[in-house]
Amino acid sequence: MGRTEIIGQLVDVIEGGIAPAKVVMEEGRFTEVTPLPEAPRRFLLPGLIDSHIHIESSQLCPSRFAEAVVPHGTTAVVSDPHEIANVLGMKGIEYMLEDSSKVPLRIYLTAPSCVPATPFERSGAAIGVAEIEFMLKDPRFVGLGEVMDVQGVLSDDPRIISKIKAAKAFWKGIDGHCPGLTGTDLVKYINAGIRTDHESLTAEEAEEKYFLGMWVQVREGSASQDLRTLMPFAKGHECMLVSDDLRAEDIVNGHMDVLLRKAVALGMPPLHAIRAVTAWPAWHYGLAGGSVAVGRTADLVVVDDLHSFNVLEVYIGGTKVAERGTALFTATPRANGLGISPRALHGQDLLLEAKGERAAVRAIEAYPNRIQSGGLVTELPVREGRVRASLEQDVLHLALVNRYLDERPVLGFIKGFGLKRGAMATSVSHDCHHLLAVGASVEDMAMAINAVSRAGGFAVCDNGKMKTLPLEVAGLMSVSPAGTVAQQEAHLLAMLNEMGCRLPAPFMTLSFQSLLVVPELKIGDRGLFDTVHMEFVPAVL
Repeated sequence: MGRTEIIGQLVDVIEGGIAPAKVVMEEGRFTEVTPLPEAPRRFLLPGLIDSHIHIESSQLCPSRFAEAVVPHGTTAVVSDPHEIANVLGMKGIEYMLEDSSKVPLRIYLTAPSCVPATPFERSGAAIGVAEIEFMLKDPRFVGLGEVMDVQGVLSDDPRIISKIKAAKAFWKGIDGHCPGLTGTDLVKYINAGIRTDHESLTAEEAEEKYFLGMWVQVREGSASQDLRTLMPFAKGHECMLVSDDLRAEDIVNGHMDVLLRKAVALGMPPLHAIRAVTAWPAWHYGLAGGSVAVGRTADLVVVDDLHSFNVLEVYIGGTKVAERGTALFTATPRANGLGISPRALHGQDLLLEAKGERAAVRAIEAYPNRIQSGGLVTELPVREGRVRASLEQDVLHLALVNRYLDERPVLGFIKGFGLKRGAMATSVSHDCHHLLAVGASVEDMAMAINAVSRAGGFAVCDNGKMKTLPLEVAGLMSVSPAGTVAQQEAHLLAMLNEMGCRLPAPFMTLSFQSLLVVPELKIGDRGLFDTVHMEFVPAVL
């Protein structure tokens, strides 16, 4: 590895300030940082770090994900692989490690703490303390993944407390997940040892968590976009900018460079924003990089200015890995098992029974750009003893089909998708990844479910006409390049738009309707679940 010199305006995230400098990289480290009287007007930043992301949500396997994000200045990520762990267990995590090793992007993992996420659902695998300890011995695992089982922590459930103790024994950090948690419950959650959270709903909530000792991770992803809401807190306090869940269609347009651009446009000082994706996450997780200083790992990004953050060059370990939007390496991933039992459902299998002409039902209300959902009660028509959707109310059929076991579908209703005809289905549904479908037509729903059960991924069906996006790795990720995946999804979204759906990210919004650790009403493999009162509730009242 030779000597590389770069001259530009150095952004010093340690001392603060921006000044002309020459930076020298040798043997993977910064060996010289020399002030200059003047330099070209291009800016030298530490490599950008996304400190909380689920790579599986990008629809790309790790190597394809790296191929897409490195040209946008990302040099490291901290990824919780609990999505694939819920499907394939330790074999899935081994796949993530193997595929990550083929690319220069520094992919650090956290050991998934909640597989399954709650005791109220069934997944394809379970990860206990023994597996947690096995992972935490490996330096590639930098902490315990987000502790979503808030009630387990508050009730001192030994199943989650034992995992937290294991992380402490290995001196590894513990990530949190506690939307809406405040007051004495928040204090107890933090006192368990949990030090980050990416789920704040308001700036006031974020500030309370911050002053109680948490690192607040401000999320701006595909389905959950919290940056504007949390900006009153974020621009004045140390924090981290993260994406959490970002789909391929968005990744082809940028990653952490986009978060920087948005943050500065919303009023965050540029140096503060840069620290939120470099120094602060590196220091918290003990990662390579994070600053440009003699002796530090030579991860460097060159951008044109501190407002648009257009990336010109990217270096990882002193080696140039991307230039002007193009990766200088090629991913060579392999496929993996789907982990789905094929189905052959019919439309009649997706209808709930009721007496009379009208039925009072409980329905989930989905919101754009949010993982939270509401709950409502309404009346729907009953024909031939079966409850039907109401297009006038935008209350559609909802079905969850167990991915792993041949069981009857769990049925319900959902508002917010806007479909006037047809249906959509997915094998990506957080966190156990059963098959989910929503539709105006139960016949099209059945066809879409059957399609994703055979190939994984997404399906849209309109009066028998089908389009799909296969996800051949655990039904979660593709081995195709990001551009190909994004284009395939764009075709599905255009089809959904013609069918009446106006959601900006409908498949991601659908995928969160089975996340039982987020308010308010969700659907699991055992029925509709009230996440506020932590109990199952009937769909037909």
